[in-house]
Amino acid sequence: MSGQFGQGDKLPPETELAELFGVSRPTVREALGALVSSGLIRKVPGVAGGSFVNIVTPDSLSRMLSESVDTILRLGTLHIGELTEVRKVLEVPSARWAAENRTDEQVERLHSIVEQQRTTTIDDPLIPEYDFEFHTTIGQASGNRLLSSLVAAVHRGTHPVEYLEVTPEVGSNTVKQHMAIVSAIEAGHPAKAAKAMETHLDYVLRYSTDYAGTAAS
Repeated sequence: MSGQFGQGDKLPPETELAELFGVSRPTVREALGALVSSGLIRKVPGVAGGSFVNIVTPDSLSRMLSESVDTILRLGTLHIGELTEVRKVLEVPSARWAAENRTDEQVERLHSIVEQQRTTTIDDPLIPEYDFEFHTTIGQASGNRLLSSLVAAVHRGTHPVEYLEVTPEVGSNTVKQHMAIVSAIEAGHPAKAAKAMETHLDYVLRYSTDYAGTAAS
C-alpha cells in the first residue's frame, strides 16, 4: 500500500519473508492467503511462480472487470442489448458530468478523436480504438474515477462498436452523434450532453447485429 512494490512485482520467497518478520512459514502462508483473498496479490504455481503484487487503483479495477465482461460476452451468456442498456446507465450520467467537469485538454482530445472518425473510412481497423478513446475520455472528463473505470471496463472488454452493423450511412450518423455530444460537453450543457449520449446509444442498439438478430427471432 505504501508503493514499495509495483504492479506485477514478485514478493520475496516465503522463507525470506519468515526470516524478515521473525515468524514461521505457516504464519507467512496464512498472511499471503489473506492478501490473495483481498485481491492485493495473486499466487502463481510452478518453478517460475510465486506471489505477485496487484495494485489496487481505479485502472486495475477496470482491467479486472473488462476481462470478466469479455469472457461472459464471448461465451454468449450476455447479449449486446443488455450491454447497451448498461452503457446507458453509465454513460448518460458520464456525459452529463463531463459537461460540468471537463478540462480544455479533454475537450481538445474529444475534438481530435471525432476528426479522426470523420475523415476515416468504414474499413479502418482503428475504428474500435477511436470509439474506445472517445467514450473513455468522456468517462475521465466526468471527474468520477469509479465511473470512468466502469466505462473503460465495458469498452475495453467488449469493444461495442464491433457489434455495430457499420454502413457508410450508419458510420456517418454515429460520427454526427459524437459531434453533438462533444458540442454539448464543450458548451457546458449537462442536460443536452446526457440527451445526446442517450440518443447515440439508442441508435447504436438499433443497428447492433446481435440485437437485430435477437429482435427478429
